[in-house]
Amino acid sequence: MDENSFVQRVLIYRLGSLGDTIVALPSLHLVERAFPRAERRMLTNFPVASKAAAAQTILDGSGLVDGYFSYTVGLRHLNKLAELRSAIRAWRPDVLVYLMGGRGVRIARRDALFFRSCGIKRLIGIPFTRDMQLHRYRAATGQLEAEAARMSRCIAELGDARLDDAKSWDLRITEAEHRAAETVLEPAGKRPIIAISVGTKMQAKDWGVENWGKLLAAMAPLYPGFALVLIGAREESAASELAAEGWRNATGTGPVINLCGFLTPRESAAVFQRARCFVGHDSGPMHMAATVQTPCVAVFAARNIPAVWFPYGENNRVIYHKVDCAGCNLETCIVQEKKCITSITIDEVLACVKEIVPPPLRLVSA
Repeated sequence: MDENSFVQRVLIYRLGSLGDTIVALPSLHLVERAFPRAERRMLTNFPVASKAAAAQTILDGSGLVDGYFSYTVGLRHLNKLAELRSAIRAWRPDVLVYLMGGRGVRIARRDALFFRSCGIKRLIGIPFTRDMQLHRYRAATGQLEAEAARMSRCIAELGDARLDDAKSWDLRITEAEHRAAETVLEPAGKRPIIAISVGTKMQAKDWGVENWGKLLAAMAPLYPGFALVLIGAREESAASELAAEGWRNATGTGPVINLCGFLTPRESAAVFQRARCFVGHDSGPMHMAATVQTPCVAVFAARNIPAVWFPYGENNRVIYHKVDCAGCNLETCIVQEKKCITSITIDEVLACVKEIVPPPLRLVSA
């Protein structure tokens, strides 16, 4: 038997909200395969933004994680850190699996010292080298590797994360969650569905409700009989309704079903699974749709370098304008007026939607 067979408790370190959790799914499945009999707990944060979903709301029910330790991002209070260390030491984890992004070698070393002070002797995946910190260039695609690929590469000692296998992205949606999706989609009847998410928690990523409204007004006559489903946080409900006015006013379109704030993230995934296409920003809902294999049309700002955070899979369409200030990592863009995303046109996005969901042929009378 190998040494993994004797492991009883595994601590997984991963901060972030919905999208950050989704891209970690292949690594979480790999951890489960490597330590199938161990109790697995995650040290994670509870996001401060009301629009951001905590990891627990995404992973509960999946069986990938059995419990959680709470962490406050930016925690500097020594007493709180001591309490966290004591709680981890009391649980006595045998192994740490580090699934954080590259934040510098110095921070990686600091984190290693903390986890060793918690009594954990075996540390897996801590990016002590520049190669583990950065995304490798892929000559075959001319782009950098995805964050999911970098992360799984760091824990390669556990095996192959099988990134191209749909099972590696499986949230294991429950029957109850599927029933919840079926219930809220009853107004659509048997109509095909297009899912839309116009929200984002960052100003720099926001294409603008006016653009979304024009896009949906242009889509409406192309998809008679389709239903439109709006997904997002409760705070995004009004903006979603405003964007959907053009769809509502078109002749022959199906109903608009506004589900903003009414579903859990996992129930939203069950809804996305029933959609022909997802259209939205670079966002958690985009990653959620991709993980259930629904083709995505994703409108990206250039705040991040291309490809690293694109939705995983071959059937997606990403609109990304590379400008001179690309990779700025700004959450709010004032000086450049978000020129990377505001330069994206309605026609560009509409063309991508039509590629994924060809508009139905309409008979023309003589």
